[in-house]
Amino acid sequence: MEVTTRHTPSFGVARIALAGAEQVKVEAGAMYAMSGGMLLESKMDGGFLKAAKRAVAGGESFFVSTYTAPAQGGFVDVAARLPGDLLTIDIAPDKAMFVSRGSWLASAVPITLDTKWGGFKNLVGGEGGFILRASGSGSLVMACYGAIETWDLQPGQSITVDTGHMVAYEESVQTTLRKVAGGMVQSFKSGEGLVFDFVGPGKVMTQTRNPSELVGWIQGMIGSTGGGAGAGGVLGGLMGRN
Repeated sequence: MEVTTRHTPSFGVARIALAGAEQVKVEAGAMYAMSGGMLLESKMDGGFLKAAKRAVAGGESFFVSTYTAPAQGGFVDVAARLPGDLLTIDIAPDKAMFVSRGSWLASAVPITLDTKWGGFKNLVGGEGGFILRASGSGSLVMACYGAIETWDLQPGQSITVDTGHMVAYEESVQTTLRKVAGGMVQSFKSGEGLVFDFVGPGKVMTQTRNPSELVGWIQGMIGSTGGGAGAGGVLGGLMGRN
């Protein structure tokens, strides 16, 4: 499995090249194009209970699409829902990765995706208390909203990230949740809420745009323009139409 990207950092597309009979797991609905002869199978990866937990708690699709290449090999192109960058990383058996909900796009079959309870510290920032844990061996493709940045933290080095900008972090990284400003009044005045403090060693991936802010902006615009017509106008504006 070899991954190349194009149209980054704004509208990333990942091409996953497969050898004969090789397989890749892809988020449902993420396929953009594929070569001839590819076999597609959509199923509840890991059984009903794991699929339900991944969908309800982890924010991923209930079904996972598995593409199998024909004897001569082939490719699958995948793209995310929101405009932004893509990142391909290699997962090692001894270095699992925690991925925020909605960021997983595709991965090699040997990689296990499991929804883990991340504690009450993850009840904000769209995490819903759960987070996706990717473990095993192989390539993992992640998507983000905006551009992606990777912070390689040294032992004891720390960085503070707004919860809505977190994409993924290695299992070796320590995380703590806190309010960025003292008290609810100060948080309201500053426009900031809760943040993650990450402490190395390990890598932290962040996105330069916050999907929750986009949702809030759309809802505000729809409310200010009064209903369905406003919704159409907002969506048309986002797509570049008058």
